[in-house]
Amino acid sequence: MDLRKLKKLIEMVEESGIAEIEVTEGEEKVRISRVSTNPQVAFASQPTQVLLPQSMPMTGIPAAAPAPVAAAAAPAAPAIDGETIKSPMVGTFYRSPSPGAKSFVEVGQQVNVGDTLCIIEAMKLLNEIEAEKSGVIKAILIENGQPVEYGEPLFIIG
Repeated sequence: MDLRKLKKLIEMVEESGIAEIEVTEGEEKVRISRVSTNPQVAFASQPTQVLLPQSMPMTGIPAAAPAPVAAAAAPAAPAIDGETIKSPMVGTFYRSPSPGAKSFVEVGQQVNVGDTLCIIEAMKLLNEIEAEKSGVIKAILIENGQPVEYGEPLFIIG
């Protein structure tokens, strides 16, 4: 495991706030823990522990800039007239019933109440999302295979 990977793991632990992570790559094993002692960094092919203080950044490794709060929020639907169809659950968005199959709907297509718009996979269950109103698909707001959150805009029907 090279130093760049180790630095990235340390940054991820600092940003996420998790207490500890252990990674094994071949015979190399690295454990990164957040504790309230002085920072210690070690790297070897034997089991290793890297200690990060809760309140102090690591010296010698530049701290990552905090992510902007706006980027963490769900993206707003574009300003298109129509009704926004939102995700009723957390899961993975699929536009077609199987890989390589034709999408359920396309932009510009007429849909009726009850027509299947997409599938959201949640906990290995495929949930068909149906149109709640008739109209024309004006926008598809999520890419195929992307994760979606509850209440995240999926389609605009006008």
